[in-house]
Amino acid sequence: MRAIRGLWRWRRNPLRRTTDLVEAWVALVTLVLIAVAAPVLGSVVGAAAQGALQRSVRQQHHERHLVTATVVRRLGGGTPVETDPDVAGVRDSRSRVLADWTAPDGSHRHGPVLTTLKSPHRGDHFDVWTDQHGLMTARPLDSATASTHAVLAGFGAALLAAGLVEGARRMIVWRMVRRRYARWDQAWERAGPDWGKAGTGS
Repeated sequence: MRAIRGLWRWRRNPLRRTTDLVEAWVALVTLVLIAVAAPVLGSVVGAAAQGALQRSVRQQHHERHLVTATVVRRLGGGTPVETDPDVAGVRDSRSRVLADWTAPDGSHRHGPVLTTLKSPHRGDHFDVWTDQHGLMTARPLDSATASTHAVLAGFGAALLAAGLVEGARRMIVWRMVRRRYARWDQAWERAGPDWGKAGTGS
């Protein structure tokens, strides 16, 4: 908003200083960069993030597999459990069981895992994500979530660019004001000794 008000300094005015005109130009450049360059940068960053994340989605879906595990018995809370890193925060809402499953490469696996079954019993089946060799892994990223992250990355980049441009404008104007005050102080120092004396300036 201040950048727009800075354009008002272009108006014809006998009291307009050179610094006022410079400040108006700085305001115009800032406005153009925020209105044009920031959205363009956000779009470029978002597109790049979208491409990288979608490649990651494809790779994860290729490398991770959903297999069916069978409950052998329920475990107590003290047994180490192979867990999905993405759901570590909700570990307490899951049941710990000893289970058997077959890896995508055909090997048989046996070990403690977490299950969403509320009351697991021997022989119950549930799904787990594993790698090619049957080791527990995180759920693969889905395409919609990847797109959301890409949009947020682009939006964040645009906001950051706009903030940096506005910050640079404020810094330039601040330095100009300081120089203006310094010149006023020098002028007052020169006029100070004779200020108010009869005949001053004549």
